[in-house]
Amino acid sequence: MRFFVRRAIFYLVTAWAAVTINFVIPRLMPGDPVAALLARSQGRIDSSAEDAIRVLFGLDKDVSIWQQYVDYWGLLLHGNLGISFMNFPTPVIQVIQQSLPWTVGLVGIATVISFIIGTLIGTGIGWRRGTWADSLLPISTFFSAVPYFWLGLIAIALFSVTLGWFPTNGSYDRSMLPVFTPEFIGSVIRYGTLPAFTVVISSIAGWILGMRNMMVTVSSEDYVTVAQAKGLSERRVVFGYAARNAILPQVSSFALSLGFIVGGTLIMEMVFSYQGIGFLLYQAVSNHDYPLMQGCFLVITFAVLLANIAADFVYAALDPRTRQEG
Repeated sequence: MRFFVRRAIFYLVTAWAAVTINFVIPRLMPGDPVAALLARSQGRIDSSAEDAIRVLFGLDKDVSIWQQYVDYWGLLLHGNLGISFMNFPTPVIQVIQQSLPWTVGLVGIATVISFIIGTLIGTGIGWRRGTWADSLLPISTFFSAVPYFWLGLIAIALFSVTLGWFPTNGSYDRSMLPVFTPEFIGSVIRYGTLPAFTVVISSIAGWILGMRNMMVTVSSEDYVTVAQAKGLSERRVVFGYAARNAILPQVSSFALSLGFIVGGTLIMEMVFSYQGIGFLLYQAVSNHDYPLMQGCFLVITFAVLLANIAADFVYAALDPRTRQEG
């Protein structure tokens, strides 16, 4: 019980610190978002409304930073992330809701696929170390060292421009209405194949190397030797004893990866013009959109925290030693 109480206190403090930093950092950035909003309006918003806009967005110069901070917490506790500057007058939560499913669907599925395939391959290579399977390691390491954007550009040049198999950019055919139909789903899959392929190829090597190294370590442990001496089948020894313990560090890494799914792969989304939350965050920073920046950072932060909480529970279930009270 003390283990879970300590972890709960830790995550509460972390959440408070994240919200505070999320409030402070955008206000330290150069530039005036209200002035940028008036400039983008091209005269549609009268300059005399500047003071009213500052009050609306909580940037009133007559209000202290401390009061803005208190007001910010009040809005958060009511589920209000404010109004987006560049999508005025659309609420931030609505803008994020439009982009979040695309990133979660694309990067989430790609991450799960790379984790499963990489872990299985790493298990096999680690158990049968010293065989021809080790020759796969340099190949996977090479692809992991290739930057996302470079691999994405190569994929576009080969599979889109040269072969014409997939579109070069976008998330679905813009001539179609975004409704839940087989045709639209097929379009989404077709447009998302290359970005997903890029994520899988770039990240799978890490899972292979991590699992392989841990399998090499645990395969020499006494409990594995005893299991083999009992005459258990090789499959049971590998997955029931060796892999079960070797996968523990992978679980923590996987949980972190799931958390960062929400942040998306910014460069990948920019290369493929994919409408995920990573590209949305880039647009918010470029346009000094404080509320949208804060909303994106907040969603990403809490996604990582929730993923870590899930990892703690799973890790504690797999390894009871982590629950021992000290």
